[in-house]
Amino acid sequence: MAAPPVIIWEHEVERLLHYRELVPRLEEALGKFSRRDSAEVIQPVRNIVPLQKQNGFLALMPAYMENDGVLCTKLVCFYKREDGSTLPAVQATVVLLDPEYGNVKAVIGGEVITDMRTAAVSAISAKLLMRPEAEVLAILGTGKQALSHYRVFTEMFSFKEVRVWSRTREGVARFRHSVSSPVTACVSAEEAVRGADVIVTVTRSTEPVLFGRWVKPGAHVAAVGACRPNWRELDDGLMKEAVVYVDSREGAMSESGDVILSGAEVFAELGDVINGTKPAHREKKTVFKSLGMGVQDAVSAKLVLDQWKAKACQP
Repeated sequence: MAAPPVIIWEHEVERLLHYRELVPRLEEALGKFSRRDSAEVIQPVRNIVPLQKQNGFLALMPAYMENDGVLCTKLVCFYKREDGSTLPAVQATVVLLDPEYGNVKAVIGGEVITDMRTAAVSAISAKLLMRPEAEVLAILGTGKQALSHYRVFTEMFSFKEVRVWSRTREGVARFRHSVSSPVTACVSAEEAVRGADVIVTVTRSTEPVLFGRWVKPGAHVAAVGACRPNWRELDDGLMKEAVVYVDSREGAMSESGDVILSGAEVFAELGDVINGTKPAHREKKTVFKSLGMGVQDAVSAKLVLDQWKAKACQP
């Protein structure tokens, strides 16, 4: 008879999950996902259930990594909240199962996993696509994803300046209070991104907040918000002049309003660059459109469970 599942709460995930172990595992998983001739990773496009009364969605994100023996699904609710709302924009739970027996091995709080694996993949995109001499990071948005992106980008790279913008002064003040190093508060999105080498968009916007005419040649954009086919963060000008990379081509073509509504061509998946089958065009404007994938959650959850077991075995 199978043992009862382990339950790992959010505060424990925060203690167990670290970028230094997470980033290389995500890079490996992205490469495996993009090798289409391999059955190593099976991951359908996420299934979406609309929550019309609550102005939100329930997403189911399964993934199976055959050679690693990882079977996982994430259940995530995300909402279009009004500015100033005190309700959470995202709530998530990750479930790890035994692929041979089908029983649940672990139930893990998914919010920290979602924040960290999303930011880590954005940082991987910057590692692959930004210019080596990049000095200025701009972050549009000041929520949880903005903080997680700030933390991993400043941990992995050395920027001389970090700029931040939000629609509200309160958001900027809260963000500046939450970080350990000085950041430049900007009064407009344009002010934040003019001359920036790397731009991260982590907003709740459903209309473009970043315009191609503001973005300098050779800048890299990691676009994280706008995860529905009718939502946008980036304008047509930026999408059509930049070289566009995604985490999943199939996911982007079905879920990304930035890709679908602009008609932009997807050049490659990040995994293609990792595998060496597509080049990294560092000299051009580049956009990485992030949607998140079940395999990212699976790798993160396995790492959390492994770390939990290792801690439990210590005397």
